[in-house]
Amino acid sequence: MLENIKLNEVLFLDIETVPANPDFESLGENFQKHWEKKSAYFRSENESASDVYNRAGIYSEFGKIICISVGFIYEKQLRVKSFYGDDEKQLLTEFANMIIAWDKFGNKQICGHNIKEFDIPYISRRMLVNGLNLPPAFDLAGKKPWEIKHIDTLELWKFGDYKNFTSLALLADLFNIPTPKDDIDGSQVYEVYYIEKNIERIATYCEKDVLCVANLLLKFMGKPIIDFEDIEKA
Repeated sequence: MLENIKLNEVLFLDIETVPANPDFESLGENFQKHWEKKSAYFRSENESASDVYNRAGIYSEFGKIICISVGFIYEKQLRVKSFYGDDEKQLLTEFANMIIAWDKFGNKQICGHNIKEFDIPYISRRMLVNGLNLPPAFDLAGKKPWEIKHIDTLELWKFGDYKNFTSLALLADLFNIPTPKDDIDGSQVYEVYYIEKNIERIATYCEKDVLCVANLLLKFMGKPIIDFEDIEKA
């Protein structure tokens, strides 16, 4: 199956999300009640809904997208572009316009790690919340499985095993894919965004994850990986 993938027609994608509000206290009363119910499933007995609010970003009903990074392989380089900022509707609009223009010609595919369960649904839901139309590549209603042009590196690694989750970081180490050791990780995005207010740092981190996903797919295909020096920003 992988030999049929044309790398020049693959768009690699990763997103970064945070809670929609800086803290639990700034939520409206209704959403405080909703979060109390939602968080009751995973917080411990000695934790309050406020204590675990920094985890709200992984849920599209309580979070927002602050960065979408994309990349495509061109002549042994990875060209990357990030859409980021505090205005979620604006970055989603710019991203949607890019996807529509990119998807017009050829058998285009989107690739990411856990993209089918997280990135694609999250982007789609937040587009609807912001009153935006879904671009064709994200409008999956009524499509047959073989009509959906999404490559999920987690799904490829599962080989049909539905009970297993393997992180991108673990697979990078397993396949000896170099990753930066001087950057943030996903657990720090909330603090970097709301406390440090350094969204550019988050965008850089997101772009490096895009490179990691691209290199993981290259490893799966038995091809040479791309070095950090071979990233070109759009």
